[in-house]
Amino acid sequence: MEAATREFLASPESQNHIIDTRQFKERRPLEEVFRLADRIAREIKAGKTGYARVLDGKSMISLFYEPSTRTRLSFEMAMTKLGGSVVSTENAAEFSSAVKGESLEDTIRVICGYEPDVIVMRHRENGAPLRAATVSTVPVINAGDGSNQHPTQALLDIYTVQKEIGRMDSLRVGFVGDLKRGRTVRSLTYLLSHLEGNRLFFVAPESMRLEDDIRSYMKERRVEFEESEDLGEVLPEVDVLYVTRLQKERGSTAQDGSYYVLDRSGVARMRPGSIIMHPLPRNEEIHPEVDSDPKAAYFRQSANGLYVRMALLHNLARG
Repeated sequence: MEAATREFLASPESQNHIIDTRQFKERRPLEEVFRLADRIAREIKAGKTGYARVLDGKSMISLFYEPSTRTRLSFEMAMTKLGGSVVSTENAAEFSSAVKGESLEDTIRVICGYEPDVIVMRHRENGAPLRAATVSTVPVINAGDGSNQHPTQALLDIYTVQKEIGRMDSLRVGFVGDLKRGRTVRSLTYLLSHLEGNRLFFVAPESMRLEDDIRSYMKERRVEFEESEDLGEVLPEVDVLYVTRLQKERGSTAQDGSYYVLDRSGVARMRPGSIIMHPLPRNEEIHPEVDSDPKAAYFRQSANGLYVRMALLHNLARG
């Protein structure tokens, strides 16, 4: 899969899709997306309708082979708020011709025959959105593929960091939890590796440590990073703490007491002005008592997804 991904990333065709955060190696495209997201957010919050019809007559296929709340609904709301229409399937793994044995490539070819303007796709298999993009005649957005990538989550994560901290560079970012099977960790680490001066900390038990490809990419990009099993020693060091849940649906298990839980006492050890992020859904890894702390940015983070995805759809679906 990695060879196919590198070939795709090197091709001009990759610019028509959003599949992998390694597509965003330059700072300028990020800043352009974020400026547009800011403008859209201001318009919506001010009750203005300047963007309400920019995708009038355009359509989006929402093709999800895995459960989703935030990603699917925020994409569908984003398209609707831009004036476009949505055709959606929430569980294509059970309620599509995949059950009858149809290949993913054939499904995408059939969908393209209905002339949508963009396909947003989540799939349980690593690399599935890349396979879709190679046969699709319209833009494909990867909304998460297995344990591999979740590029739009990483984009909204960086957008949130910029809004909360005021910069994307020279950050100290700590990741904690199931780092082995969480696709958001790979996507955000790759993206942070493209920016200047970021130092990364990874906290996980031995069985959930980073995959080798992430380490290799950071070394290739000359990113400073540390790995640890001690959350307590990392808490006072970071500007951003990125907490992830146990990926039970991908085979992760943890004995009682072996998974990290952030509570009020842990937050008290963090530096002033730092923030706590989480891609959600949350389980027991952040205690609800933390929610009222100003450092808890995860619900603001989730809300930012609407504006970032509106900006991405605005650019891709308009053609």
